[in-house]
Amino acid sequence: PRPLDDELRALAGDVPVAASLDELLAATSPDVTIICTPIHTHTDLALTAARAGSAVLLEKPPTPTLAEFDRLVEGIESTGAACQIGFQSLGSAAIGRVRSLVEGGAIGTVRGIGGACAWVRDASYYGRASWAGRRSVDGVPVVDGALTNPFAHAVATALALAGATGAGSLESIEVELYRANPIEADDTSCLRIRTADGLVVTIAATLAAEHPRDPALVVHGSTGRITLSYKTGEVRLQAGAVDETTTHDAADLLEDLLAHLRDRTRPLLVPPSATRSFMEVVEAVRCAPDPAEVPAAHRRAEGEGTTAHQVVPGIDALVDRAAEELRLFSELGAPWATAPAVRRPGAAPSPVGH
Repeated sequence: PRPLDDELRALAGDVPVAASLDELLAATSPDVTIICTPIHTHTDLALTAARAGSAVLLEKPPTPTLAEFDRLVEGIESTGAACQIGFQSLGSAAIGRVRSLVEGGAIGTVRGIGGACAWVRDASYYGRASWAGRRSVDGVPVVDGALTNPFAHAVATALALAGATGAGSLESIEVELYRANPIEADDTSCLRIRTADGLVVTIAATLAAEHPRDPALVVHGSTGRITLSYKTGEVRLQAGAVDETTTHDAADLLEDLLAHLRDRTRPLLVPPSATRSFMEVVEAVRCAPDPAEVPAAHRRAEGEGTTAHQVVPGIDALVDRAAEELRLFSELGAPWATAPAVRRPGAAPSPVGH
């Protein structure tokens, strides 16, 4: 937090500013409180708003631990307040389009879902806040890794496509975490989920890409494939002689929350319950061994100062192969990869400071 100096007072104008959320809620009595603060502050702020009678739009990831998520859900339910989780991609009609194609047999029998995610994040990204790129701060879990924050939408959207979002929908989660940049958390990672229905979901991600591009999810079928670019809402169907692309709009999650407040019979697009399995993934990442450093021989530095970042040669192709073959980096022969950590949802959590 920055002190309220003259510059900030001038910027704020007549907008109320307070040192705590309690003060702000008392002064404004808002219908909706939007929370987009550090991950490890989400639970307490959301519950403070809900107890004050405000609905909540909460940025993703909802919480840094599964225990915190359970506390959030229990607290929200006890107040009767509405809570929407800010996974914007889950408000897209593209998800319904993909599921409709799958259910209609457009690509035959589905054998799995793969995600390929390749971006670059530099020193300014990791230096923007004290919690950025951290697994914990002063013993409090943050879990700000590639899979749980920058590419959280990829994980959550893949789970939605798989129809595996609620409690009990995941059988196992394998995680491999690596770091090329001088950070605590992972910036190059992959995971493989097996759902309770036997479907395999593999997401491969890096923030040390050679050529950054929009992430994509691919539903692999016995007779074709469907590619979803969740940031643009594009759905491409390739099956036999068919090769067609459609683009679908996404509902604004704040507008959806307001519509729900006007008509409580209208369900929210992304209530906390729709993110339960995503939080199982966050827990698997949190409880996995600390990320292994990509050796210097397998990475190179680019940029200077705030633009300085690491690039892992060959990572773009590796990410694509993982999404295509539904295999982990270690299984694809990456020379810096190690065996995955495996977690079965429902296992006892690790200590909070892990």
